[in-house]
Amino acid sequence: MLDINLIRENPDLVRKALSDRQDKPSAVDSILALDSQRRTLLSEAETLKAQRNAVSKEIGQSKEAPARGAKIEAMRIVGDKIAALDKSLEAVESDLKRILSELPNLPDARTPYGKDEAENVVLKTVGAPRKFDFTPQAHWDIGPALGIIDFERGTKLTGSRFYVLSGAGARLQRALIAWMLDLHIRQGYREQYLPFMVRTATVYAAGQLPKFADNLYKDHEDDFYFVPTAEIPLTGLHMDESLEEATLPRMYTAYTPCFRREKMSAGRDVRGIKRGHQFDKVEMYIYCKPEESEAMHLKMLQDAEETCAQLEIPYRVKQLCTGDIGFGATLTYDLELWAPGCDEWLEVSSVSNDSDFQARRANIKYRPTEGGKLKLLHTLNGSGLGLPRTLIAVMENYQQADGSIHVPEVLRPWMGGVDVIRA
Repeated sequence: MLDINLIRENPDLVRKALSDRQDKPSAVDSILALDSQRRTLLSEAETLKAQRNAVSKEIGQSKEAPARGAKIEAMRIVGDKIAALDKSLEAVESDLKRILSELPNLPDARTPYGKDEAENVVLKTVGAPRKFDFTPQAHWDIGPALGIIDFERGTKLTGSRFYVLSGAGARLQRALIAWMLDLHIRQGYREQYLPFMVRTATVYAAGQLPKFADNLYKDHEDDFYFVPTAEIPLTGLHMDESLEEATLPRMYTAYTPCFRREKMSAGRDVRGIKRGHQFDKVEMYIYCKPEESEAMHLKMLQDAEETCAQLEIPYRVKQLCTGDIGFGATLTYDLELWAPGCDEWLEVSSVSNDSDFQARRANIKYRPTEGGKLKLLHTLNGSGLGLPRTLIAVMENYQQADGSIHVPEVLRPWMGGVDVIRA
């Protein structure tokens, strides 16, 4: 959430940022109008309450019944006015909070301007695509042929966009998760095993509500949301807490299944396991002081890159433009793995600096060692990496002419020594 003082003092800055994001700059005018109305109502209510307190003392000291009665009647009328003002104030504050909560973070000055994903900037490409002496197949052909992906039974169990990983397919997915978690632990992150359902307040704190309510699965009876990403409970870990400066930065990693009501375009990504309502992901998350934020962002990017590099799959790094960065992000780098069967680059990680945006919503601060006022910290998040797209890249890059799949060397300890997946 943005600081209301920033909007009051620099409305044009915020308008431009929203315009660059392809969002509605008119929201600033609504916020300023409501803020002005709120302050007027507060002033009027406080004036009347001060008047009521003063007259109440006079009533307590008055011994003349007629005068005392007149003052009581006058204060009854004042009380009604105060109640009406408080009701109006509550409505205005509710509207103000709603609009503020729908406002995205401001893009960093280094975020390039662009209208949509087509204008993202490729910063570098690492590794050359493998040259096959046969025509590489897509995972939707490789998987069923090996008996490791079952689309028909996934559809039977739940519906379209669901599938079953079987045998070595399930084990390969589990190997990727275990290997990535262990790698991130070696990189300095502390593993967390988190609830896969969280309360509304937790989802709001992370910036997913109210903006993305239509994309979330909810148990309305118990007020539980299925997590769309581990970023949500990792933000909620320290919601409404004040951390000691000496404990920062705090670096976490976690695996969770993720649940999202994907609004798929007709005909887009309809084949395979690239896009679905349920998927697995390993997440990296950092809490740090504002002055450490940039260095932590670069570290997280390097850690995600190391994950791609150890898989020995070609990858590239893109910087997202203003029209494509996430709701809470101010600066984002995407990592994409090459998938030769699909013949496309697959996004497997978005590494984002959210500055103090989430911390303000979640009320997460830190206490400076030298004392003084509590300060908002910064939060950063990144996939390390997302599945099933990483699984797709492994299957398609390591496929062999006979239809088998070589298991990447780094994954073999988690595959029980299996080095080739065959039918």
